[in-house]
Amino acid sequence: MSKLLKIGITGGIGSGKSYVCRIFEGLGYKIYYADQQAKSLMYTDVQLVGEVKELLGEKAYTLDGQLDRAYVGSIVFNDPEKLKGLNALVHPAVGRDFYRWYAEIPKNYPHAFVLKEAAIMYESGSYKDADAIITVYAPKSVRLQRVLEREEITEEAVLARMAQQWPESEKMKRADYTIFNDGKQHLLPQIREIIRKYSQLDQGKTTPE
Repeated sequence: MSKLLKIGITGGIGSGKSYVCRIFEGLGYKIYYADQQAKSLMYTDVQLVGEVKELLGEKAYTLDGQLDRAYVGSIVFNDPEKLKGLNALVHPAVGRDFYRWYAEIPKNYPHAFVLKEAAIMYESGSYKDADAIITVYAPKSVRLQRVLEREEITEEAVLARMAQQWPESEKMKRADYTIFNDGKQHLLPQIREIIRKYSQLDQGKTTPE
């Protein structure tokens, strides 16, 4: 078997990328959830905690060591430079953690690739470390409705979050594959097609189109 491939999977808010990842997991594929890990590392990565305190001050953490999200949010969402600075700390920490995770994949792992899921893979630059990128796509109206149904949030807030992410058209143009999760096309055949192509690539039979 050749090198274990690292495939990124991304998509705008409400696209359903986490749902697609769960299907891959059900088929035995390992997934690194970058967004979840980023939240965890804000507490557990000593280097990152120190850097955040240096950037935002000691008040970024409570006396018992918990991240004060309200305080941090009040700073970074009103100061684009602080937000940029925070991202510049968090993304490398996630990158280090991913490679630790990747190195621990068992030698007998039976598949050709693992997946790294992240909402802002292009925006953060982490796509550069991937062997390929999958974008999960759904129309804006569908994504908006999904988020409104699952979260207690206003439509304006969802649209604001969407505006902070790259346009879907740009993600699709750059992606190696697009999975259409618009409610009209079945997901499993699309996922199996990706698996088939990368499994063949691993065996030296073909290359992705």
